Amino acid sequence: MTKLTKKQKMLAEKLDVAKLYAFDDALKTLREVAETTKFDETLEIAMNLGVDPRHADQMVRGMVSLPAGTGKEVKVAVFARGDNAEKAQAAGADKVGAEDLMEDMQNGNLDYDRVIATPDMMGVVGRLGKLLGPKGLMPNPKLGTVTPNVEQAIKDAKGGQVEFRVEKAGIISSGIGKLSFTDEQLKDNFKAFTDAIVKAKPAGAKGKYVRKVSLSSSMGPGLQLDAAEVEGA
Repeated sequence: MTKLTKKQKMLAEKLDVAKLYAFDDALKTLREVAETTKFDETLEIAMNLGVDPRHADQMVRGMVSLPAGTGKEVKVAVFARGDNAEKAQAAGADKVGAEDLMEDMQNGNLDYDRVIATPDMMGVVGRLGKLLGPKGLMPNPKLGTVTPNVEQAIKDAKGGQVEFRVEKAGIISSGIGKLSFTDEQLKDNFKAFTDAIVKAKPAGAKGKYVRKVSLSSSMGPGLQLDAAEVEGA
């Protein structure tokens, strides 16, 4: 018989896979499990939605600012020239450029979390569609990443703004902070994220919209929440 590790025994004792947890209880359980790990785990949310993103009127996508931030360092690349390039540098962009930045990305340097562009640069950025698109990095005016106000876009990206996009199976997932955050900070982030998803309900969604919500940590189990925890679900 395989001997259980200390962590596995703790999990077996604490978890009830059939239980619907309140947010506070789920967080407490994940914190207790995470005590056996040696790094600051991310709190992750997954939401199963009643949508089929293959239909344009059922796509759920947007940006949301998490009040307490993400706890993660965000690398930002900006396509801009002249004054806008100088503003982007001053605002803390990790890389700023035009054709030179395009060539750098074509050479495989794509280690960025957000790519921002001024409108006049989209002729250059458009050539990177096949590289940036699959990574979810293509600048988009609807998401505020094609904008003349590069300073604000960089501030938002570095300050805890996250992008959400529903996957093929109707699932949206995201990190919403670190377990080193306070309970209140994580609850504020949870509420901001779930409120944004509810607000983004598409016209073509049929039946129950928020079908399932679960919380997990980087190395921890997934705990299903009571859908009542999400206002408007």
